[in-house]
Amino acid sequence: MGRWDCLYGMKTILVLGGTGKTGSRVARRLGAAGLPVRTASRTGGDCRLDLDDPASWAPALAGVTAAYLVEPSLAGSTDHQARIPRLVAEAVAAGVRRLVLLSAPRAGEDGHPLYAAEQAVRGCGADWTVLRPQWFAQNFSEGPWRHGILGGTLALPTGDGRTPFVDAEDIAEVAVAALTEERHSGCVYDLTGPRAVGFGEAADLIAEATGRTIRHVDVEPEVFIERQVAAGASPDVARLLTELLVALRNGSGAALSDGVERALGRPPRTFETFVTGTAAAGHWN
Repeated sequence: MGRWDCLYGMKTILVLGGTGKTGSRVARRLGAAGLPVRTASRTGGDCRLDLDDPASWAPALAGVTAAYLVEPSLAGSTDHQARIPRLVAEAVAAGVRRLVLLSAPRAGEDGHPLYAAEQAVRGCGADWTVLRPQWFAQNFSEGPWRHGILGGTLALPTGDGRTPFVDAEDIAEVAVAALTEERHSGCVYDLTGPRAVGFGEAADLIAEATGRTIRHVDVEPEVFIERQVAAGASPDVARLLTELLVALRNGSGAALSDGVERALGRPPRTFETFVTGTAAAGHWN
């Protein structure tokens, strides 16, 4: 059948990070399709699920047959990185029969912060799909770079580096397909936009769409780390984010992938489409 044997009696689909950039979009799409969905987060979701509090897991998993999993933090100890594997084991034991993991590029390599999460999902015995998106386009509108856009200066240690930003709407659409269609079981989807975009070009496109003056300024890594720590980030998180951005400056992360097209049968949304739609919706006002 087209939709996973009617979702095994239309039981609930759990969406971790249900108030976040991808989770909220996944939940909205599921709800619009008339499917039973439960959002879970530490605060603000339909139910509470704290990855640091295993006692909160069982109530969130009750009656769930499919789940969208998100690890909100890539920094932390080995024990911290074991949170998703432990949740995966409990979810499968509770009767969850399909798991979709939001992962990251190169997470299949040992030593990556999400390596254990991917291995747990892929070996759990349930149907599974792994999503590895590149940098989100929405980082400019809902995430850490919005402040720079509004302030007119996007100061990042990225130089002339380019990356094919992927629209969170595409990620959510692939996630919903994976949660509701059998053909995605056992698939790993690398998700990118259709072309690599530099940060200077991104700033210019947003400036043109909004009428703002916005410039991209390359900053040295240590300066960027200091600014992130001063803004409240932990030193570990600041260093990890800086390393990822510097990797773009050094030429990595520019490769294109066909994951969106393989999953959905259409090309990914362009960065220009993201910019014009976001500007029209007033998110940079």
